[in-house]
Amino acid sequence: MASEFQRAKVQAMFEAFDVDGNGYLEEGDFEALAARWELLPRVASGPELAARVRTVIMGWWQHLSAVHDTGLIDRIGMDELMTMVDRLPAMRQAVTATADVIFDAVDENADGSISRSEHRRLIDTWHGRSIPTGDVFERLDQDGDGLLSRPEFALLWTQFWISDDPAEPGNLMCGPVTGVPTD
Repeated sequence: MASEFQRAKVQAMFEAFDVDGNGYLEEGDFEALAARWELLPRVASGPELAARVRTVIMGWWQHLSAVHDTGLIDRIGMDELMTMVDRLPAMRQAVTATADVIFDAVDENADGSISRSEHRRLIDTWHGRSIPTGDVFERLDQDGDGLLSRPEFALLWTQFWISDDPAEPGNLMCGPVTGVPTD
């Protein structure tokens, strides 16, 4: 069962995904999320990457739809999302595959690494708006080289979605988390 810490970090993502603010995730929310990602320069200019982004985002809608048990058709509440989070440790390959697609979408200059500004764009794209990030990037960049490599990114992404340890830096991958200092 997901911890209160996991619930707090996923709650911020739930709110970001819930475009109309009705307290539920619906297919239209995932369509809107995919549309936000399709505005990123590399995605907008690459039909193959745009298709990969849309496929992975809408694929997660399908995963979520499979776990809902509310009796509400095509609506996912926070509890159903947390049920999905509980299943993610057994779905590491899907989580890592998602990280790979997101990495490609955010790596604007295709140099094989994510810079501070590219990471900032990831956070803003997930949330659908600009949010203050404090020193989030410095906490993610464990080797201090100013970049996140693909393996670093995949590890951090996996930590965000699976970790129950507030000390793991990946918990900040999608922005600040209540209860985890960012500066």
